[in-house]
Amino acid sequence: MHQLDGLPPSPDRLTRAEPAAWPVAPGWRATTDAFFHSPTGAKLLGFLRARLSEGAVIFPPQPLRALELTPPEEVRVVILGQDPYHGLGQAEGLAFSVAPGVALPPSLRNIFKELQRDLGTPPPPFPVPGGSLVKWAAHGVLLLNTCLTVEEALPASHAGKGWEVLTDTLIRQVAEGENPVVFMLWGAHAQSKRALIDAGRHKVLVANHPSPLSALRPPLPFIGCGHFSQAREWREAHQKKT
Repeated sequence: MHQLDGLPPSPDRLTRAEPAAWPVAPGWRATTDAFFHSPTGAKLLGFLRARLSEGAVIFPPQPLRALELTPPEEVRVVILGQDPYHGLGQAEGLAFSVAPGVALPPSLRNIFKELQRDLGTPPPPFPVPGGSLVKWAAHGVLLLNTCLTVEEALPASHAGKGWEVLTDTLIRQVAEGENPVVFMLWGAHAQSKRALIDAGRHKVLVANHPSPLSALRPPLPFIGCGHFSQAREWREAHQKKT
């Protein structure tokens, strides 16, 4: 038992590496249960418990929140991130999203900028909802990071510890499901998952990462990519056919 067992959940950090405390929608449950009962999942949990016992500050408080808010049968769009934000109070378990009232990270600012340029949608009011994308998640946008935890001020600190095995399986589950889906793959890391997706059934949109370091860089700049209008048009055309 690590030193944080028995403490109530924290609003801004992970306190227990216990999957039973991480709710998911029923349609994901078989996948997550199988993973955490596997050797890879058990090793990951052991790593998280050890880091917590050593005093590491780990985000987000609910690593599987994207799976709680967006059931697999309701997924219409998938946006892939890499790992959670590593600043205190930022990560809320959804890729690119930050808790209400938190200053917008540069990548999220560029996402809102492109959304406004492409569809004329103004940025959400600050502080609430601010940069929180919970509403997107509730309307069928799976905001999935490929690594689901990170330590404070240490980006990619939990990469390669096992989360990618689970999230690759989740991507396959969506790609093999009944519903055609729009996949938005921003940046090389997300694009490395293309092999998991049947582009004949799904709409796969590719651009640079929205980070200021790459958002305007050719040949596939994020600013100007038009992914939001393309996704809307594709969804509308698909709905008419069905």
